[in-house]
Amino acid sequence: MPAQPSISASRPALALPAGIGLRAEHSVEFLETQPEVGFIEVHAENYFGRGGRPLDLLRLARRDHALSLHGVGLSIGSTDPLCETHLQRLAELIAQLQPAFVSEHLCWSSHRGVHANDLLPLPLTEEALGHVVARVGRVQERLRRTILLENVSSYFEYADSAMPEWEFLAEVARRSGCGILLDLNNIHVSAHNHGFDAATYLRRIPRNAVHEIHLAGHVRKALPHDEILIDTHSRPVCDAVWDLYDAALQRFGAVPTLIEWDSDLPPLATLLGEAAKADRMLAALEWNDDRFAHALAA
Repeated sequence: MPAQPSISASRPALALPAGIGLRAEHSVEFLETQPEVGFIEVHAENYFGRGGRPLDLLRLARRDHALSLHGVGLSIGSTDPLCETHLQRLAELIAQLQPAFVSEHLCWSSHRGVHANDLLPLPLTEEALGHVVARVGRVQERLRRTILLENVSSYFEYADSAMPEWEFLAEVARRSGCGILLDLNNIHVSAHNHGFDAATYLRRIPRNAVHEIHLAGHVRKALPHDEILIDTHSRPVCDAVWDLYDAALQRFGAVPTLIEWDSDLPPLATLLGEAAKADRMLAALEWNDDRFAHALAA
């Protein structure tokens, strides 16, 4: 069996804070060209196989780049029991790759063992809040580390919801001790679909709770008398989301920022161009948060 590559960073620190989602189609080119990005992020479940070429390539990429593991399948808001097999695979991957961040979505995606191919929003109630906080606590205890929770885009609201999404998200973070992965495209999409103010959302999220920011693209879908936005991760970041990012940087400071692109993948150079734009906006800010500097240098 060939020796496993070391995952220790060959560079003493990573100068650029903006990163990209590294998809399989770009892995070989990424390794060959070694672009200067702050970090890479992958969907954790794609590497639960405990071996094979995809994991080998990821280990090679991790050798020179900080890594964020982003989960899409834990269904942390579901009433189904937490999947111990899923948590075991995730714990093993964390032990192998030593990621800077581990994140999941504030959503549910399964019911009575049936999994939906979607990240579904939660009812924003006190009962759901207590349920999620308890589940986050169990996940963090099992993984022996703090996780980040990401806000999801939504296309419907529950009649029983009793608080705005930003209050629910902030309270989950406060009660559980988890961090927040703030997806600005999701905020923009949901604000358009439900008619709330995206700037208000940012103002109500605690400054120190945000550990990572996602930027992505969406599409518009015409309805008979209106239109909705759909989070597809298939387009460049739009001007409105870049404006929201500028506002987020003013509130939260220089936070590690990731460009997400999951379908209709463009050339790697396009992703790097989007990350470079984020870098230019980050360059105007003072990068002095030891939490992030330490994580991204590891």
